[in-house]
Amino acid sequence: MPRWLPRAMVLALTLVALFQLGSWAFHQLTGLLLNVLIAFFLALAIEPAVSWMASRGMRRGLATFLVFLGLVVAVAGFVTLLGSMLAGQIIRMIEGFPEYLDSVINWVNTTFHTELRRVDIQDSLLHSDWLRKYVQNSATGVLDVSAQVLGGLFQLLTVTLFSFYFAADGPRLRRALCSVLPPARQAEVLRAWEIAVDKTGGYLYSRGLMALISGAAHYVLLAFLDIPYAPVLAVWVGLVSQFIPTIGTYLAGALPMLIAFTVDPWYALWVLVFVVIYQQFENYVLQPKLTSRTVDIHPAVAFGSVIAGTALLGAVGALISIPAVATLQAFLGAYVKRYDVTDDPRVQGHRQRVPGPRLVARARQLWAREPAAGSEERPA
Repeated sequence: MPRWLPRAMVLALTLVALFQLGSWAFHQLTGLLLNVLIAFFLALAIEPAVSWMASRGMRRGLATFLVFLGLVVAVAGFVTLLGSMLAGQIIRMIEGFPEYLDSVINWVNTTFHTELRRVDIQDSLLHSDWLRKYVQNSATGVLDVSAQVLGGLFQLLTVTLFSFYFAADGPRLRRALCSVLPPARQAEVLRAWEIAVDKTGGYLYSRGLMALISGAAHYVLLAFLDIPYAPVLAVWVGLVSQFIPTIGTYLAGALPMLIAFTVDPWYALWVLVFVVIYQQFENYVLQPKLTSRTVDIHPAVAFGSVIAGTALLGAVGALISIPAVATLQAFLGAYVKRYDVTDDPRVQGHRQRVPGPRLVARARQLWAREPAAGSEERPA
């Protein structure tokens, strides 16, 4: 046996063990890494406001605290107002449900010549096996829901703490990162950090602008239909549809439809039609233009980055994919050498077409120059 073979085997086994240990640790820390990534982009989003307050003489810690306090107060006020509105509408629906059920039963009896009664339907529902199984499953699922809620609150607290530290200690973090790099690399890191702040702010600006336009459009519809709580519902549609990826549109449109249904079922249908039409307008007209201008990436690249981010990281990837791709594109743009484009009309999509007679004449000339098949040149 060669002398190097045992050492090679030990080295290979050590590398395999280290790889397995690293893979296990990565899978165990995936949740924490996602929380840190969300906190980092949140800190980038509030960095301009914190830096502006710090430039006026305020301490960064206090400035970060005031920014977070303003966000918490705004979110808590909106959730409280929305919760009170939703609770009132649910109570109203429950109180008016028997009357609505009577109208439906009367329509069924008149149309199909039946003799249904509300009392019989209520008794059959109360004594049905489906209702009993549903109640049992709901009772057993209360603990699971409570655990998910507690886990969500803990995750929110983790993200808040990390984002607070990233924003409050931003200069210290950049200094610590640059201290282990040579001067040339330090300039590149600081430039990438600045680009990330600008692109993240631009992305949030575009989302906020689209939320404002969406809220205004839905407010006009809801006010025209005389739906109660139209301003709150408009704010709900604007925020949820823009800042919750993938399912935000459906959550945003469900609540106005529910409230409109309590007024008139036909109003709920009109709200549904308007939500679908506006969503198509936003996806194909409004969002590509605003995203390409504020984040400075092509609409197709923005759409592809959202799909890729969703496939890799789920909802978190869909939310941070566009600013991440915009930052990478702007940073790499400085290292890509570009040349002046010629004035060739084919650059503008104009193809040069050869006329038919000239093409035929050219083919005949080429054919005449070729020697005949099977002929051989003989010396004189």
